[in-house]
Amino acid sequence: MDIRAILMGLAFAFMWSSAFTSARMIVADAAPLMALSVRFLISGLIGIAIARALGQSWRLDRAQWRATVVFGLMQNAAYLGLNFVAMQRVEASVAAIIASTLPLMVALAGWGLGRERLSRLGIAGLVAGFGGVVVIMGSRVGAGLDPAGIALCVLGAVALTVATLSVRGATSGGNLLMIVGLQMLVGAAVLALLSLAFEDWRLNPTPRLALAFAYTTLVPGLIATWVWFLLVGRIGAVRAATFHFLNPVFGVAVAALLLGESLGLLDLAGVIIVALGILGVQLARERRN
Repeated sequence: MDIRAILMGLAFAFMWSSAFTSARMIVADAAPLMALSVRFLISGLIGIAIARALGQSWRLDRAQWRATVVFGLMQNAAYLGLNFVAMQRVEASVAAIIASTLPLMVALAGWGLGRERLSRLGIAGLVAGFGGVVVIMGSRVGAGLDPAGIALCVLGAVALTVATLSVRGATSGGNLLMIVGLQMLVGAAVLALLSLAFEDWRLNPTPRLALAFAYTTLVPGLIATWVWFLLVGRIGAVRAATFHFLNPVFGVAVAALLLGESLGLLDLAGVIIVALGILGVQLARERRN
């Protein structure tokens, strides 16, 4: 792995992790589902325009259309929608830690379904990763941790796990940016309908809301996705996924820096344990491949 790949991986992990802090800022001043729908509408249209400029086609094969719909529903609408709603009730650092367990949940589900074998390193990584989450959550129970918010974050992570397992490899064959853009439009449509049906609209226009919305739309929404695909093309999906071990570290650090969220010794210990657990699982997968 060369220095350029390392820098790309660090940039991706930081951008992905920072999205929870900007989301927390957004939901403080706007209805979460409608705000997320508008974000996906803008990101999706920009992504499709860039894809067309690069010569990518609207014509997708059946597997690619399936990936577009499944990820649009499960990742953009369910996973991110649930997280945006949850962040009205839980801190950004908590949401980031739960979401960062995705590699652990995918590995555990793959093993449970008989799709993957886990080495001793992989099993140790799973135990450590989930154990670290327990340490963090246990340290915050006395501080008024909201069970409903936690449940929403967990359900969101489960939805993304299901999507990841069900469409694995379906985005091969080109048109990647077009697929991403269309996924965003699917999510935008579903979230808009859910907002109209169930949400009380609110908007408090502030400079912080404008900056957070622009950042979330352009950086985690588009630039991080572009960097991820470049990284996968450079070093492969399995090796690129190793950088996910940095997500809990960056997620907690950014939330503490920009939102002033508390960060105790048990939080630090738990974050390190989760990061090492994710790293163990990913290294075990890399060795197997």
